[in-house]
Amino acid sequence: MTYIKFVCDEIENIEEGTPIYTKDIAKKIADNYCIKEKDAALAAAVAFKRIMDGNTVPRLRFYKKGIYYKAAITPFGETKINKEQLIADKYILPDRGYETGLSLMYKIGLTTQIPNERTIATNAAKDCARADKRLGVIIKPPKVKITEKNKDYLQILDALELIDKAPVDERQPYTIIAGQIKKRNLQYEKLLAFANNYYGKKTILQLANTASAGGVHI
Repeated sequence: MTYIKFVCDEIENIEEGTPIYTKDIAKKIADNYCIKEKDAALAAAVAFKRIMDGNTVPRLRFYKKGIYYKAAITPFGETKINKEQLIADKYILPDRGYETGLSLMYKIGLTTQIPNERTIATNAAKDCARADKRLGVIIKPPKVKITEKNKDYLQILDALELIDKAPVDERQPYTIIAGQIKKRNLQYEKLLAFANNYYGKKTILQLANTASAGGVHI
């Protein structure tokens, strides 16, 4: 089987709109043909170019260097690439980011005001917050490197830190957050430790108020 046929078969099995990363296809080529990753990357790049030039997969579209997608044809025109998946792949998965800011407050029910921007705390952000205009999000560095074990704790503490700064219109915000803590099976002792190490005194006080609302003493 040629590299082009192999890539076409891989593309065929991917749903419309799903980002197709040439690096992922290259890894599969390396594994399938037992060749070096550098050679596989070149083979993938050449295969995608020839597929596009020859219109071998008519619905294949170029998004940006290294990223393609399949479009679906509808009565309203072509579908676009799944930007939610792009955001997740670039900033959130696996366990290296989470949503924060006003969009988080809205999603967990602390405010009814729909935010005009979305903020992601991510390890991919280095020094300061900046806008990714292409994906329509703000990325910011976390208080501490995000891991599988601490991401939920940091997200809850971010929400507590924002209570005095955000347009919170929920009458019992601490009850809402206490419910999130219970739903996620988080431990107040760990929340307190993270708050003490990486957040300010106000956040520690907000955590105490949350614990009280949830019937917990810390």
